[in-house]
Amino acid sequence: MTISTTITKNSYVGDASTTEFTYAFKISDEDHIQVIIKVTATGAETVKVKTTHYTVAGVGASGGGTVTFTAGNIPASTDTVILRRVTTKTQGMDLIENDPLSANTLEDAIDKNLAITQELQEELDRSLKLSRGNTITSTEFTTIAADRASKVLSFDSSGELSITQELGTFQGNWATSTAYSERDIIKDTSNNNIYLCNTAHTSSGSQPISGNTDVAKWDLLVDAAAAATSATAAATSATSAATSATASATSATASATSATSSATQATNSANSATAAASSATSAATAQTAAEAALDSFDDVYLGAKSSAPTVDNDGDALTQGDLYYNSSANTFNYYTGSTWVAVTAGGITSLAADGSPQLGGALDVNGQSIVSVSNGNILITPHGTGKTIISGSMNDTLSTTGKAMVIGF
Repeated sequence: MTISTTITKNSYVGDASTTEFTYAFKISDEDHIQVIIKVTATGAETVKVKTTHYTVAGVGASGGGTVTFTAGNIPASTDTVILRRVTTKTQGMDLIENDPLSANTLEDAIDKNLAITQELQEELDRSLKLSRGNTITSTEFTTIAADRASKVLSFDSSGELSITQELGTFQGNWATSTAYSERDIIKDTSNNNIYLCNTAHTSSGSQPISGNTDVAKWDLLVDAAAAATSATAAATSATSAATSATASATSATASATSATSSATQATNSANSATAAASSATSAATAQTAAEAALDSFDDVYLGAKSSAPTVDNDGDALTQGDLYYNSSANTFNYYTGSTWVAVTAGGITSLAADGSPQLGGALDVNGQSIVSVSNGNILITPHGTGKTIISGSMNDTLSTTGKAMVIGF
């Protein structure tokens, strides 16, 4: 009998009432058909057992036959029924020399070989394979099982097969009494750590996972707890830095009383630092602003130095208005843009450092004299067409010492 069809598999949808399902291919033995029930919702497949779950009719018929399910095993409406031929991969024909060769014996052997070929082709049709114009060389693996465990197949930069780590599937927050599979990813809600399951198990105990008896079955992916600790430490450091900035600003403001222009700039810097400090203290998210303000103040007030600095605390060039305290001379200094000038506790003692001094009001000698201690001339010279007027009373004492005279009239 010939095999006139290439069909090797039939598929049906159950309805909870139909018991008979036909197969449209020839089988030579009841064991040459495999009955599979596939659950549509999950995709799980179960191979059924002959006699226990079903019976077979139509063995040897070229057009196939029927599979009848037994009571209690009728496919549900959520089931898919798969009937496929699985011919035994053996050769049972024994040819004896000089014995007659039956045509049926020869045809049965040829039919069996064809059936096996068709079944292999059906498996090949369900396999992943390269196109006819493609090539790949790494189809064999020498990696041992231990190194392949919990890994997946992938392609390397040359397009060849390789074994690599799969990130996994996120399962949400960890929960007790839950079945976890390898490469499942969960979140520990007690500290926000993220873990990857390396051993399938049903969870027990409680969080944190680091103290759970199943901790060895998890690999830590994200150490959020450590990150939170670092963030807290950073916030504390920012608060401390802001406090130091405020204290420095207070010192700078007090010192700036003797130098109004320097004090204004120092006060502005102190206000910026104080505002930045307040932002850093009130919210960790303002940390960046606080540090920026502190750095700005640090660039102006350089702190205590044993000698005049040539660059600021960041190694950048000095700018006009920069301040520092000379711990060797016990003086407060400001930068003019080209040189450091000391501000003494009693005020400015010399006009020599100012190339063009000006009076903002009447000069009160406060009972003192204007004296040329070097015995030089004292010149009062008007500009342009201005006049020099020296006024006073007739009772003023005349000075004849040196070359300068003050005359009252």
